[in-house]
Amino acid sequence: HSSMLDKWRRKTSSRQLITRKRALHFVILLGVVSLFADITYEGARSTTGQFLAQLGANGLIVGLVAGFGELIGYAFRLVSGRITDRSGRYWPITFVGYLINLLAVPLLAFAGSWEVASILIVIERFGKAIRTPPRDAMLSYATKMTGRGFGFGLHEALDQMGAVLGPLFIALILLLGLGYRDGFVMLFIPTLFALATLVAANYFFPQPRELEATPHALLSPPLSKRYWTFVAAVSCLGLGYVNFTLIAYHFGQTATLPKAGIPTLYAAAMGLSAIAALVCGRLFDKYGIAILLYSVVFCLPFPILLFYNGAKLAILGMLLWGIGIGAQEAIMRASVAYLTPPDRRGRAYGSLYLCYGGGWFIGSAVMGGLYDFSSLLLVAFSIVAQLLSLPFLIAVIKIAPPHKKTASQPNRR
Repeated sequence: HSSMLDKWRRKTSSRQLITRKRALHFVILLGVVSLFADITYEGARSTTGQFLAQLGANGLIVGLVAGFGELIGYAFRLVSGRITDRSGRYWPITFVGYLINLLAVPLLAFAGSWEVASILIVIERFGKAIRTPPRDAMLSYATKMTGRGFGFGLHEALDQMGAVLGPLFIALILLLGLGYRDGFVMLFIPTLFALATLVAANYFFPQPRELEATPHALLSPPLSKRYWTFVAAVSCLGLGYVNFTLIAYHFGQTATLPKAGIPTLYAAAMGLSAIAALVCGRLFDKYGIAILLYSVVFCLPFPILLFYNGAKLAILGMLLWGIGIGAQEAIMRASVAYLTPPDRRGRAYGSLYLCYGGGWFIGSAVMGGLYDFSSLLLVAFSIVAQLLSLPFLIAVIKIAPPHKKTASQPNRR
């Protein structure tokens, strides 16, 4: 009897190992998709503030376009998430989103006015809104086996590698004496790689939900109080986090950095963001949501440094800004998987992004207007809004205390 029991345990352990490896391969494959996608749209985003200014836009317009784009990019995630949960058609919805998201970038090369460029910027964000909830839901099934924080942290790190390479590519284009439009056209190359890798991911993992070995309940409970408290916290973060489009506009208007130095610094911030995502993801698996609170406090001085009009302090401010982005992206997505049942994750991600994006839109519009009036007021608004997130995060931690090991984490024996 003991021999049969040992044999069963070894067989079960082997199956878990195979599933864990497949789950890790899936996370990496979608991470590569995000890497190429980020080369495309983060490369463009590193220059859209300056490009809009070149076409005649002022600070308020830049802030409104960036904010409205983020609002669309987050608001429609709720719709996409609900459709995903009801239909279960993860891959088709993801494909449509990526096509819209990525193909809008090369079309910026043909924009003859800031109005046309603004529409394309918003369309790019709309495409991201469509594909993000189904992609994150698929990732949540895989991270059941890899560890929530590590899985989303690894994906975010690969994502941010693209956010490093894209701006560096644009910086090289500018150093060679070419213009923004030439860079937008060249970004069609990583677009093709992203779409090809997405096709491969669909081929090898047609049913990603099978990666989460735990059987799902037929009727999942509604989204919990701790989930909505967490949503309130990240909405405050969205309200106070300065959009890079406005930061780039500020650098260009004040000549804080040379023309090619702006995307280069953005690339450096994204590189640090990738490291922060991996580190904070690992820490999340051990200590839970408290890690987000610590990261907010650590990065809080970045608005002061960015708008002080000194190049050295601006560089330090951008690095803190990047750390905050990496921590937020990894922990937010891992937390949703930790706080919600599988059958409601599409709408859970959509609701989170809707509230976060609403805060981002309001904050971007307000800070864009404040910048034209007083950068000191902009800094004060950013810091106060981020501080408002702390009471909500403390409440979430009390409701959902730091976890050493949960059902969302695999047995690592």
